[in-house]
Amino acid sequence: MAQAIVVRELGGPEVLKMEGVTLAAPGPGEVQIRQVAIGLNFIDVYFRTGLYKSATGLPFIPGKEGAGIVTAVGDGVALFSVGDRVAYASADGAYASERNVDASQLVKVPDGIGLETAAAMMLKGMTAQYLLNQTFEVGPDTTLLFHAAAGGVGLIAGQWAKALGATVIGTAGSQEKIDLALAHGYDHVINYRTENFVTRVKELTGGRGVDVVYDSVGRDTFPASLDCLKPRGLWVSFGNSSGAVEAFNIGILAQKGSLFATRPTLFSYVATRPALEACANSLFDVVQSNKVRININQTYPLAEAGLAHTDLEARKTSGTTLLIP
Repeated sequence: MAQAIVVRELGGPEVLKMEGVTLAAPGPGEVQIRQVAIGLNFIDVYFRTGLYKSATGLPFIPGKEGAGIVTAVGDGVALFSVGDRVAYASADGAYASERNVDASQLVKVPDGIGLETAAAMMLKGMTAQYLLNQTFEVGPDTTLLFHAAAGGVGLIAGQWAKALGATVIGTAGSQEKIDLALAHGYDHVINYRTENFVTRVKELTGGRGVDVVYDSVGRDTFPASLDCLKPRGLWVSFGNSSGAVEAFNIGILAQKGSLFATRPTLFSYVATRPALEACANSLFDVVQSNKVRININQTYPLAEAGLAHTDLEARKTSGTTLLIP
């Protein structure tokens, strides 16, 4: 019998309860895997609280990201075999020791990358990939602001953006996190608890502002993020760690310099098999080239998923966190 975290009611971290679950044989198009590690992401909190709705309703097994070894394959699966090392970034139900996954969501993990590293980087790393290479094409002429620079996506994005030649500005909430971000590609990191980040961005850019703001914080950084942009700059809102941005008059974009705004999700960027493979391979390449290193800063037993969520929401974690079955 597999072990899984099952959410039977929406609420705080206390609703994350370990249960034994019966795992059926993989169905047509499915692969069964024994999980080695599971990635912890803020999107898991959104589903636990009900901000985002689970496709299956209650009860559900949370989690999007993991890596493991194939133990069985269903009918019609041609790309994977028993023993393959695989990972995924967008398959609901990750908080389990074993699980079935639609084969279309999986990618093979290259031999040079460990499964724990893969679990730590798939969702966060592919998010960084699309943000920096597709939502906005970052290059040597780019100056950008990345909120939550010491978070899981932030630490990957800082290194990747620096490898692309950009000038990289970040925000963080403590000296420890500032030092961590500076060691991961950021040129400047602003302490948002003690400094006005709009004022500092204008100082650092000679009053010009940045080309693009990447904002996973949400309510606490809006609309100030818009004031960091140069005219016709792009605000990328890709998360809501402080709460969702409330509805606003789109005319504010004109008032602040004919700005652009987008609310992307990874799942729109990997909706086809070629797009998924291209995004994952881009990530694998940048990691294997040592341009981006993946650091696992915290691990928790799967049974302590509630504690992991508590620490994540209290901003006690930095970088990548794994749950270990």
